Amino acid sequence: MHKYIIKRLLLLIPVLLGVSLLVFTILSLTPGDPAQLILGESAPKEAVLKLREEMGLNDPFLLQYLRFVKNAIVGDFGRSYTTGREVFGEIFSRFPNTFILAVVGMIISVCIGIPVGIISATKQYSAMDSISMILALLGVSMPVFWLGLMLILVFSVKLGLLPSGGFDGLKSIILPAATLGVGSAAIITRMTRSSMLEVIRQDYIRTARAKGVSEKVVINRHALKNALIPIITVVGLQFGGLLGGAVLTESVYSWPGVGRLMVDAIRQKDTPTVLAAVVFLAAVFSVVNLLVDILYAYVDPRIKSQYK
Repeated sequence: MHKYIIKRLLLLIPVLLGVSLLVFTILSLTPGDPAQLILGESAPKEAVLKLREEMGLNDPFLLQYLRFVKNAIVGDFGRSYTTGREVFGEIFSRFPNTFILAVVGMIISVCIGIPVGIISATKQYSAMDSISMILALLGVSMPVFWLGLMLILVFSVKLGLLPSGGFDGLKSIILPAATLGVGSAAIITRMTRSSMLEVIRQDYIRTARAKGVSEKVVINRHALKNALIPIITVVGLQFGGLLGGAVLTESVYSWPGVGRLMVDAIRQKDTPTVLAAVVFLAAVFSVVNLLVDILYAYVDPRIKSQYK
C-alpha cells in the first residue's frame, strides 16, 4: 500500500507540470499586458516597457515557463498583479470557504442520491423508479448557473427566506450548497441505481433471499456493500469536481472561494493568481482521487491484496 501511495504521489508531478504548461500557454496567448495592468491605463509607455523588462515578460516563452516552475518548486508563485499580495496566501485564505461549500453540497447529494438510487433499483419499473429517473435526468441537464438564478429568484427575491449571496452565517450556505448538490445527487442516483441493479441480479442475492433473509438485510448488507465501488468512484469524482469546479456557483452567489478568485483573475489577466489556483485545484483533485483509491481497499479486500 505504501509503495502504491508513493507511486501515485510521484505521478502527480507530471500531471501538475502538464496542467501548468497548458494554462501558462493559454494565458500567454490571450490579449493584454500585465505591466500595463499593474501601472494602469494612463501609465507612460517608457514605464510600461521598463516594468516588462523587470518582470521578464520580454524573455522567450520557454524561459518564462521554466522560471515559473523553478519558483513554484520552492513555493513561490509570485504576487497578484492586481492586489500585490502573495497569490498562495490569497488562495489559502479562500480555500476553506470552497471546502465548506463542497462538503455541504456533497452531503446533500449523497443523502439524496444513494437512498433514491437504492429505492429506484429495488422497485424497478415502478412509478417511483420512473419519477426518480426523470428528476435525475432533469438534475443532470440543468445548468448550474440557471438553477442558481432560479433559487435566488424564488427563495431570496420572492419569499425573502434566504440571502442571495455572500458568506454571512449558516443561512448563506444553503442555496449555493443546494445548487451544487442537485447536479451531483442526480449523477449519484443514476450510478447507485445502475450498480444496485447489477448486483441484485447475482446468484448470491437470490440465495440469500431463498434462505429467508429479510429484504432489508439483503439490500443493506449484501447488495449495497458489493455495489459500493462504482458509487464511491462517482462520489469521489463529484467531490473533487465540487472543490475545483464550483466556479459558476461561487460567481452566481458571490461566494468568496477559490473559484470566484480564479474567475476574477482571468478577467484581469492576473497570470500568477490563475496559475497558482489551477495548479492548487489540480493537486487537490488528484489527492481526492488517491484517497478514493485507498478507500477501495477497505471496502473490497480483493483490491487491497493487489496493492501489496
